[in-house]
Amino acid sequence: MRTVEDRIRALPCWRGRIDVTPLEGGLSNRNFLVTDGSARHVVRLGQDYPFHHVDRERELMVARAAYEAGFGPPVHYAEAGVMVCGMIEGRTFNSEDVCANAGRIVPLIRAFHGEMPAHVSGAAFLFWVFHVIRDYARMLKDREGLPHYLSLAGELENAQVPMPIVFGHNDLLPANFIDDGERIWLIDYEYAGFNTALFDLAGIASNAGMSEEEAHALLAAYFGHEPDAALQRAFAAMQCASLLREAMWSMVSELHLDAPGADYAAYTAENLTRLEQAVERYRSRYGTKTS
Repeated sequence: MRTVEDRIRALPCWRGRIDVTPLEGGLSNRNFLVTDGSARHVVRLGQDYPFHHVDRERELMVARAAYEAGFGPPVHYAEAGVMVCGMIEGRTFNSEDVCANAGRIVPLIRAFHGEMPAHVSGAAFLFWVFHVIRDYARMLKDREGLPHYLSLAGELENAQVPMPIVFGHNDLLPANFIDDGERIWLIDYEYAGFNTALFDLAGIASNAGMSEEEAHALLAAYFGHEPDAALQRAFAAMQCASLLREAMWSMVSELHLDAPGADYAAYTAENLTRLEQAVERYRSRYGTKTS
């Protein structure tokens, strides 16, 4: 029987003898480090996931655009379900790294938002977290707690304020930042698309577990001024929405995915706990008003 490693070895892009090593950490993809006679590469294996709104052709387009714009590694080869990228030699961030390097991350994300539209192509993809949450709810059907999650999403969406549309990464987990010692790179573009800046900023803050003071400083640094009360409230609400989406992403993954080593039920529980804490903080400050 042909194995995944056999498929990787058969790719026509290698030079000389190759060594294949699985990489840990993927929740919805399988990733491998491949060393050949020329360099080290990351092989990313994945398929379209309509239930997560993931289209691999779009992801490939964005990955190539991100390299052209100077944000991501080069794409050396691609075919259906396979993408081979250059290996970034550096440290993959954890939550503490994100908090400690917020001053470097802010200009990176601001530049990504502003410069990527000149490089992406094809049909525009819009990532609006509240639509994603509602769509996940349709797939989850009778899962316990859905009416509460939908009501909460409506409350958080009503707290948003009009903002310019930018091109967002939309999946800024700490592990998607890599520091090579001189600069920070972005990887993994499955969910990239047009959005408001608040979702990326909220994702950075909520996924890294930033304190309220750290998150406030992140917001102010991005916009270059002290945010007004409405923007602060919208940002706090978007942090809750980011955690709600991550929890529901995991619920849907429980139904459809089986990545090696991934414990989706535990990941769901972890994010629901963090969501409960974030909503408590949000409501203690802003109440439960919906308009």
